Amino acid sequence: MKALRFVDGVLGVLDVKRPGPDGECLVRILKSGICNTDLEIVRGYGGFDGTLGHEFVGIVEQSAEKPELIGQRVVGEINVGCGRCSVCKTGGARHCPERTVLGIKGRDGSHAEYLTLPTHNLFPIPTNVPDEHAVFVEPLAAAIGITEHVDIRPETKVAVVGDGKLGILCARSLAIRSRNVVAIGKHAEKLALAEKSGVETVLVRNTGKLSARFDVVIEASGSESGFAVALDLVKPRGRIVLKSTFQAKPRLEAWRIVVNEISVIGSRCGRFEPALAMLANGSVDVSDLISEQYALTDGVLAMKRAAENGVMKVLLNVS
Repeated sequence: MKALRFVDGVLGVLDVKRPGPDGECLVRILKSGICNTDLEIVRGYGGFDGTLGHEFVGIVEQSAEKPELIGQRVVGEINVGCGRCSVCKTGGARHCPERTVLGIKGRDGSHAEYLTLPTHNLFPIPTNVPDEHAVFVEPLAAAIGITEHVDIRPETKVAVVGDGKLGILCARSLAIRSRNVVAIGKHAEKLALAEKSGVETVLVRNTGKLSARFDVVIEASGSESGFAVALDLVKPRGRIVLKSTFQAKPRLEAWRIVVNEISVIGSRCGRFEPALAMLANGSVDVSDLISEQYALTDGVLAMKRAAENGVMKVLLNVS
C-alpha cells in the first residue's frame, strides 16, 4: 500500500506492506486530514518516525472481535493503551504510560491506504455526516475536551487565542455553552469564520482593551506568542487552557502566573461521542474549514500547502 511517511528526517509517499490485523480491526482509509501536529512532527516535534496522520474516516474491512463493524464507516480514537495498568482500567488510555498514539507515537497513522486499531477505538459514523465532515471528529473532540477541565457556563467569559482550525472549532463549540466567547487572531479572513457562528472577534493588535478580562483563556495559536497573549487576557485567579503542540521551547513569564494566581491547564484529546453528535445535529459546522483536497500520492505537496499562511484544513483523498 502507499503511505505518507516521515522517516529519518525525510517526508515521502512510499510503498509499504499493508498492516495485518493482529487482533485489531483493519480499516481502509477514505479520507485523512492534515493536522498542525503533522506539520510539527516534520519540524522535529515528538521524535516520531513512521506514517503520519490521526484524523480520518474509513471503512472496516476486517474485525474478528466484532464482525458487525465490517463494512461500516468509522472514525477512531487515536490513543491505544496497554489495557492492563490502573490508568487504562479507569478509562484513561490517553495517559497510559505504555500507550501508542496514531501517527504520533509508536503507531503508524492514517495518511495511508490502511491502518489498524482496536475494536473499542472505533466509532460508527451517523449516516447524515459526510466523509469530509467526519474527518473533523478528532479535532472537534479535542475542542470539546476543554470542558472536561473547566466549567463553561453561559456567563463565563472565554477568550480563544488562535484563528486556525483548532481555534475556530474551540470558539464554535464553546459558544454553545457560553454567550461570552471572543475569538482572537491575526487574520481577519479567518476570524470571519468564527463570526459566522455568532462569536465576537478581535485582532491581536487590538487586544489592549481586553486586558485581564477573561475567566478562561484557550491558547490554540500553535505559537509561542499565543501564551503571552493569553497571560495578558486572563484575569487574576483565572485559567489558561493550553491546546498548542509545537516544537519550539517557549519562554515563560512564570512570575505573572504566580503573582496573579493563574491556573495553567493542559488539554489534549477529547471524547468522540459528543463530537459525532454535534456533527450529526448540525450544532457545529465544519464545511467552511476545508481549504483543499489532494490525492494521497500528492501527500508531500499537500503537507507543504497545509503549512502555508491562510490555509485551513487540507484533506487527503485516499480511496
